[in-house]
Amino acid sequence: MEYKDYYDILGVSRDADQDEIRRAFRRLARKHHPDVNPGDEEAEERFKEINEAYEVLSDPEKRQKYDRLGSEWQRYQQAGGGTEGFDWGRWTSETPGGPGGQRVYVRHGSPEDLEDLFGGGGAFSDFFSQIFGGMGGRAQTTRRAQPGARPGGFEYRARPSPGRDFEQEVEISLQEAYHGTTRVLQRDGRRLEVRIPPGARTGTRVRLAGEGQPGAAGGEAGDLYLQVKVRPDPKFEREGDDLRTTVAVDLFTVVLGGEVRVPTLSGAVMLSVPEGTQNGRVFRLRGKGMPKLRNPDEHGDLYAEVSVQLPTDLSPRQRELFEELKRVS
Repeated sequence: MEYKDYYDILGVSRDADQDEIRRAFRRLARKHHPDVNPGDEEAEERFKEINEAYEVLSDPEKRQKYDRLGSEWQRYQQAGGGTEGFDWGRWTSETPGGPGGQRVYVRHGSPEDLEDLFGGGGAFSDFFSQIFGGMGGRAQTTRRAQPGARPGGFEYRARPSPGRDFEQEVEISLQEAYHGTTRVLQRDGRRLEVRIPPGARTGTRVRLAGEGQPGAAGGEAGDLYLQVKVRPDPKFEREGDDLRTTVAVDLFTVVLGGEVRVPTLSGAVMLSVPEGTQNGRVFRLRGKGMPKLRNPDEHGDLYAEVSVQLPTDLSPRQRELFEELKRVS
């Protein structure tokens, strides 16, 4: 039986923490996923190795046992030992607590009846099945006499296990976040239309139940979560459900008063500007902000800041009038 170096498979050090292991798994799983590499048998085998490694290293109990086995395996190799002479029987799947517990024997070979982690075409390696088969998780083995079976034969039985959840980032504009939008995904040859609700913000998650990793041996499938990211907008700055924008107002309007056009995500509105308005003054337009995610009939507010635009290239008459205004002020 071949020893599996799960740390090497995930490309992490032996003292890596769970976050580092999880990041490595997700990165490699995305790269080698069968959906990304259709028909690539090498990628499929690599994908199975990655999942098997994560199954062990993400489980504290399995990882502890694997580390003990790894230390003994290294000492054995350093002493010049080969694969065939190593006492694998001491590490055969057992009850928690280390070597010496109750043994659960396994059959060598490819157990076709055991589904792999992502629900199709294969199983964990002999190494995993023999060392971890009785510790819970995805598979266990039982002894059963079958007519015509060879003496001492064993069969594999998959234990129902739920699939993992998937996450996928989706980017939308602020305009789409205001009105709500849809995205179309291709999943296992199926077309999924996903509705992103009005009021979504960066970090909002949209759940597609049962569209994650398939469960093993009849277990429930995981879910697919779309992680929303809202792109920055050139006109508006978002603060929760409120929006902020800057409105250019000419000098004559702020001095004499008047109206100015203010853009909003639902269409422009006219804002009444009182005479003597100062540069930087902020006007509040109630209900012109973003819809609230939990109650899209309610909206935040829009805050419009005045930016006074001074006239340039004055005509002689205009300059004369400004000079006169300066003298009488």
